[in-house]
Amino acid sequence: MENRYAFGPNEVASMSTEQLRRNFLVPNLFCPGEIKLVYTHQDRVILGGVSPMPGEKLTLEAPPELRADHFLERREAAVICIAGHGAISVDGVDYDMPKEACLYLGRGTSSIAFQTVGDDVARFYLFSAPAHTNHPLHHALPGQGDVRHLGDSSHANQRDLNRIIIPETVPTCQIEMGLTRLVDGSLWNTMPAHTHERRMECYLYIDLGEDDRVVHLMGQPQESRHIIVANEQAVIAPDWSLHAGVGTRNYAFIWAMAGENQDFDDMDAVPISTIR
Repeated sequence: MENRYAFGPNEVASMSTEQLRRNFLVPNLFCPGEIKLVYTHQDRVILGGVSPMPGEKLTLEAPPELRADHFLERREAAVICIAGHGAISVDGVDYDMPKEACLYLGRGTSSIAFQTVGDDVARFYLFSAPAHTNHPLHHALPGQGDVRHLGDSSHANQRDLNRIIIPETVPTCQIEMGLTRLVDGSLWNTMPAHTHERRMECYLYIDLGEDDRVVHLMGQPQESRHIIVANEQAVIAPDWSLHAGVGTRNYAFIWAMAGENQDFDDMDAVPISTIR
């Protein structure tokens, strides 16, 4: 498991392009036949990419850094299938995971194994945070969740935001997760940008073409920075940092949050006129 340490605004303001990418971009989460994990000390979140080859099972073990008997001994997790068709075995029970299906796993889950269904390698994205109590498993099939239709074409930010794991419908300790998809012709994933110092957020950008990119904005409004992001790459957004992004064409992204406050709408807007 790779470790990433937390940084404050003053440190980020002086980082080079390479330093920003090394500390906040996760470029290679999905490798066939592997489970890859990244531990960020930003709210002690773990990001993971799981890509089981056809005919094999990949079991999620607790890395030595967790000092735990199993991965979710003191944690919870949310998993979404971003490509292919897969299945997840949880304590001996199998859950079907077509593309965009989502699974919440509560603290105390002891056995988790991933597999591909069919010939195309399934790719699972995992987001995990510390948990203080147990909550029941929740299995959401594609399209299930609370969908908001946001933005408009004149601002190039028309999008469908599906809140899949939110406290109103899926009780968790910290985690929230959803999928946002921009309609054809829209480019901005959120504008005005915002911050929420009560929780960190991670973005996994998906469904981009080989030559397409997203410009992900971060940093403080008066000292903004950007990271160029390709398909199936993730960005770690600190709780103090603004976040917004614009693409070379429409795309989708998985957003996941963890922290002190689970109120989805608890965010502080950053007017475009204040961003430097």
